[in-house]
Amino acid sequence: MGSYSYKATNRAGTIIKGILEGTDEQAVAAELDSLGYIPIRIRAASTTRSDSNNRSTLKTGGKQSALAISFSLPSFSARVTGKDILYFTQDLAALLNGGLPLDRSLQILIGGCANKSFRNIISDILNSVEKGHYLSDALGQHPKVFSHFYISMVKAGEAGGILDSVLERMGIFLETAQELKDYVFSAMLYPAFLAGVGAISIILLLTFVIPRFSMIFETMDKSLPLATQILLSFSNGLKMWWWLIALIFMTAGFWFYKYAGTQHGRYRLDGIWLRLPLVGDLIRKIEVARFSRTLGTLVHSGVPILQALELVRNILSNRVIAKALDQVHSRVKEGAKLGGPLEEMGVFPPLAIQMIMVGEETGHLDTMLLRVADNYEKIVRNLIKKFINMLEPTMILLMGLLIGFIVISMLMAIFSLNDLPF
Repeated sequence: MGSYSYKATNRAGTIIKGILEGTDEQAVAAELDSLGYIPIRIRAASTTRSDSNNRSTLKTGGKQSALAISFSLPSFSARVTGKDILYFTQDLAALLNGGLPLDRSLQILIGGCANKSFRNIISDILNSVEKGHYLSDALGQHPKVFSHFYISMVKAGEAGGILDSVLERMGIFLETAQELKDYVFSAMLYPAFLAGVGAISIILLLTFVIPRFSMIFETMDKSLPLATQILLSFSNGLKMWWWLIALIFMTAGFWFYKYAGTQHGRYRLDGIWLRLPLVGDLIRKIEVARFSRTLGTLVHSGVPILQALELVRNILSNRVIAKALDQVHSRVKEGAKLGGPLEEMGVFPPLAIQMIMVGEETGHLDTMLLRVADNYEKIVRNLIKKFINMLEPTMILLMGLLIGFIVISMLMAIFSLNDLPF
């Protein structure tokens, strides 16, 4: 038995959240169904979002259940995040699978949305649907929130009459992408904190501590050790010209941002990233995983392969690899299979190419693409873990050398001041 946090709705559309004990998620869903509720989301209590103040508890097998309607904490962010889109997709899929019509499902989601900006967007989508527009057309009115890839998936689901299934697969796709993004962010958090603390410590030493010693050294008649002279010159220059240094860095950062925002600049920078040792290999594997996951999801949802390749091209972050897909698209359009052109790109590893070719031969291309994505997402996690394990001691060593140089330089000057050998 375990505790599972749930989000459900009754036939009247009231959102209910709480904790229910059961053997697994299926048992919890069955219990909620027996009580007349439509499950929206069920997860282990330790891994769910804590977005409510009041929670109710149910126990499977009990004849009586105490339910309490909970409410979400207000959102102070006006920005619609990737997690907002993820939860919207999962909740809408669950409601449609539960047999509710689209307009009623959207009304329920409006009542349960904590983000005011996103709630207004869902309300606008509902108004369009009630006027007779397709859901994909309503989503297309908000291109900054819903990507072209997302809208195409929904359109394919509407055309095939399997909107609920497509949204369910989209939820899995978005959740996988979000998990990888969160993993990278959390993995880089400690090295970034370490670098920030180290940089602040060194700046404080150079701008506040060393200048106090320099006043003592100025009264010395004898020359200072070379290391101390270099350190004092650097400290005086930083203290005197800090504004110019800050201006140079700000100007360089602004120029880099503008250059990276141009099509030519983005393409050249992406090419440089690919040529870097370790980093280039990691980027290739990330793009292979993203390509395989996206294309597999699109093909499985019934999107034609040529249209799917165009959509995949737009979501790849590396422009060099994305441009290489143009040749793949042209070859497939001429009648070639997918595996051969991908092999000619020189980006996909041989194992991934073989799996894709097997999928084409057996008629299970979508399944093999998703399997390739699973494999390379695991590889990416392992590479990131190894990279972080190498980065942390390297940063500690580098900061230790810098601080050690500062301390030794000052000690050399102090010992020379007292005519003591170092």
